[in-house]
Amino acid sequence: MADHQRIHPVDLEAGNRPTTPLVPGGSFRSDKGDPAQRANNHHQQQQQRGYVYVPGPLPPPPRRAAPPAPPLPPPKRRGRGCCCRFLCCAVITAVVLAVLAAAAAGALYLLLDPKAPRYSVDRLSVSTFQVDPSTLTARAGFDVAVTAANPNSRIAIQYEPGSSLGVWYQSYRLARGALPPFYQGHRNTTVLALAMAGEVQLGGAAVAGMRDAQRAGAVPLVFRADVPVRVELGTFKLWKVTSRVRCDLVVDRLMDVSSPIKIKASNCKFGLKL
Repeated sequence: MADHQRIHPVDLEAGNRPTTPLVPGGSFRSDKGDPAQRANNHHQQQQQRGYVYVPGPLPPPPRRAAPPAPPLPPPKRRGRGCCCRFLCCAVITAVVLAVLAAAAAGALYLLLDPKAPRYSVDRLSVSTFQVDPSTLTARAGFDVAVTAANPNSRIAIQYEPGSSLGVWYQSYRLARGALPPFYQGHRNTTVLALAMAGEVQLGGAAVAGMRDAQRAGAVPLVFRADVPVRVELGTFKLWKVTSRVRCDLVVDRLMDVSSPIKIKASNCKFGLKL
């Protein structure tokens, strides 16, 4: 009987090899026993029978959540920086130009040494002065001698057409006239003889005040002149401005034309209207 029993070798590398675990991984205990112990016993039985246990694939490890990315820094505001740089450049440019202009004006002022022209009323005679007692309308005529002096050595003055002259008593313009256009050179003095005439309706208080001032021998009058002029620097003519002259006069009489009147006081002021 021993001769008839043969032992057949088992090829462990060949044959029907299980590729998956007999007990799935991750099983839980039940009423039939511990799954892990049962799997171990089954594995031993399979080894005794010639089978090789190949463990199944393990479950993948749990993935850890990636940490949140840090927040991106806010974008730089380039517009405000550009505006600030532009404003700074503009302010610096304006300041530099202002300084250069002031320096040029100062140098020009020192070079030209400009002086204001001088004016005076040297003679005033009344050719006609009548007051209508019924209407209080005054008709007046004056002959005025005006002296204009230009003290500048490098500046000439061109008197343009469109001037306006007037002789006033209080707020009433008794006569009006105009200055003829003329050219006044360097360091020149010109005497102008002007004829002025006018008509105005006076108030009762103005006539009474004029008579009282004449009895006192001091009648206040005002001579005003608005004359457009143009300043010349060599061959260059500058812009046109209006020369304003005001002369406060005091004469001894006004309503009596039998003899020349006398100017007792004269004070002239000069200004410019751009």
